[in-house]
Amino acid sequence: MIENTFYTDESTQGRYELFDLGDLLVEENAETLRGATLAFRTLGELNANKDNAVLVTTWFSGTGKVMEDVYIGPTHALDPRKYFIVIVDQIGSGTSSSPHNTPGAQSMAKFPQVRIGDDVRAQHKLITEHLGITELALVVGGSMGGQQVYEWAVRYPDMVKRAASIAATARISHHQVTFTQALQEALTSDPRWNGGWYQDGTDVRDGMDRMAKIVATLGWSREFYQEERWRTILGMSSPDDFINGVMKAYFEPMDPNALLTQIWKWQRADVSRHTGGDLAAALQRIQAKTMIMPISHDLFFPPNEMEADAALIRDATVRVIESKEGHFALNGFEPAYIEQVDTILRELLSH
Repeated sequence: MIENTFYTDESTQGRYELFDLGDLLVEENAETLRGATLAFRTLGELNANKDNAVLVTTWFSGTGKVMEDVYIGPTHALDPRKYFIVIVDQIGSGTSSSPHNTPGAQSMAKFPQVRIGDDVRAQHKLITEHLGITELALVVGGSMGGQQVYEWAVRYPDMVKRAASIAATARISHHQVTFTQALQEALTSDPRWNGGWYQDGTDVRDGMDRMAKIVATLGWSREFYQEERWRTILGMSSPDDFINGVMKAYFEPMDPNALLTQIWKWQRADVSRHTGGDLAAALQRIQAKTMIMPISHDLFFPPNEMEADAALIRDATVRVIESKEGHFALNGFEPAYIEQVDTILRELLSH
């Protein structure tokens, strides 16, 4: 167990609460995560009918802070004046139970190999037992958060009234597995990773920087580089300035084992686990009014892959978000991106 103030400092994460999950069974690996906690934040008020709750999930490397800053507010579709918004950080996010903040025998490299299904069961416990909510007006998330949206809609179909998956698929592709293996190898090949028993996350800076550069190859679109949008959108002076000042700077404060925990989950995202590998059967369980939201230039989760999922969901609607920022459009660097998201979510919430 080591301290990492990036995840605990209010200046970087804002304010969040910790929900005590107790001992959480890691369902598919037959292990128990002891003394588990889930980081969450709420905005707005639950109405008398308890039917205005919106669950927002988080993506790889992200916490609820970016979701709160980019997606929520009185000018957005997710308006706390209308909805009771619950943002939950996934296990391994650095704020919820993670390798570096778990004491004892399950710390660091011995942290259990949790999956997205475990995240969603933990979130269900928070929503139902702690917050007293039995119906979700909307579950929405992007990337790994979108994978959690699929898991929610398949696992708890009666509870989810609307589902919006942004830049995510219901089952990981072989292409994604190969990509995420490269991320793992970038981290673990750093000699100072030391089998996961480093003294401080910054010890693994070389591995983190290699991983950041790999993420940059597919996280942003070809057009982002060709049109020098790193200059016009982000104000960087050169590609090297962008890699060093944005990508490496983004990942360096984080915990390597936390990122590896999330990568492991990312590689195994697959709702067809519930139906013996039959993806169509799994997606046909969904009862929610479903909006599938690809990003036009996304190289992680291309629109055609998301459209194929949508074709298997009863009455699902596809709305493509136009952005040359690619997958990293999720972070809201381009105002036109969030304007499109708000328009689409308002449409979904109006029905």
